[in-house]
Amino acid sequence: MATIVFSSFSTMTFLKSGRTGISRRSFLLKPLLTSPSSSSSLRQIFASKVLASSTAFVETETDSISDVKEVNSSKNILACPICYEQFIWNGDPILSVDSALRSSLKCSTCKKTYPGNETHVDLTVSSGAKDYGEAKPASTELFRFPLVSFLYERGWRQSFLWGGFPGPEKEFELTKDYLKPVLGGNIVDASCGSGMFSRLFAKSGLFSLVIALDFSENMLRQCYEFVKQEENLPKEKLILVRADISRLPFASGSVDALHAGAALHCWPSPSAAVAEISRVLRPGGVFVATTYILDGPFAVVPFLRPLRRNIGQISGSHIFLAERELEDLCTACGLVGFTCTRNGPFVMISATKPI
Repeated sequence: MATIVFSSFSTMTFLKSGRTGISRRSFLLKPLLTSPSSSSSLRQIFASKVLASSTAFVETETDSISDVKEVNSSKNILACPICYEQFIWNGDPILSVDSALRSSLKCSTCKKTYPGNETHVDLTVSSGAKDYGEAKPASTELFRFPLVSFLYERGWRQSFLWGGFPGPEKEFELTKDYLKPVLGGNIVDASCGSGMFSRLFAKSGLFSLVIALDFSENMLRQCYEFVKQEENLPKEKLILVRADISRLPFASGSVDALHAGAALHCWPSPSAAVAEISRVLRPGGVFVATTYILDGPFAVVPFLRPLRRNIGQISGSHIFLAERELEDLCTACGLVGFTCTRNGPFVMISATKPI
């Protein structure tokens, strides 16, 4: 059993040697403070320190590194949703969709433990609570019903074509264009539902890590079932996480890209969610989302704005009436370079964390 401490950027592995071989193995993930030139100097001073291809340092007290297992440093973005601090990870050296059941994460600050289950890791604030529970808005609770989760990719999502959504494949191609600056990095598929885009991201091979994130346990179970059925999907690069979009379990500045397909209008507070997204994106990180806008002929509907407020109060969802509202939302949350693509009510937006 390995013990891993999560922080923000790089990975350092220590192997302590005893009389009978390796007596203790621990993995410490912490910020890499050295530049490439200083790393070269360190290698000259310490012959046993090797810079691995994953930007991981391997330090050992023995002459041989044959027993060293490289730890993928892209996994170190997860953080406690209460403290936003690093995790102590007990489980397989690689956290993935297949190893969640055998893993648990413990906050190094508040000491709360987040155990994994067969399908995902629960990183909500209320994870583990036995008696306490909170009622969420209708737009959130709807997708927690097993029937809705089952139907989402079996007809529900296909109906979005009537709203101008071009379909998953075309949306994926549009998304890739916006994500070109961060290809090769990690990506969070927020409000992933049954994982339609999470699987496309993973199969594309364009990202080092894909985190399928949703608040609905049943959506994540459906995602897991689809992942098991999918061929040629690199499961070691995919993690399923339950989390609240307004309390993301990631270290600040650790995410390269965040995608939210057909979700922005379902979030109880888009501003709280986009502010969290801005927090976790690294400088230069990209936010891409799709939603719909009721403008054009809808603009002449009387009392539409007060009606929108009433609908939002009842359902917890949000209706956007103009592109400038979405741009203003991104700008207010610290994102720049807003751009969008339209197809009738459908809109795909993108914004970037300032460098």
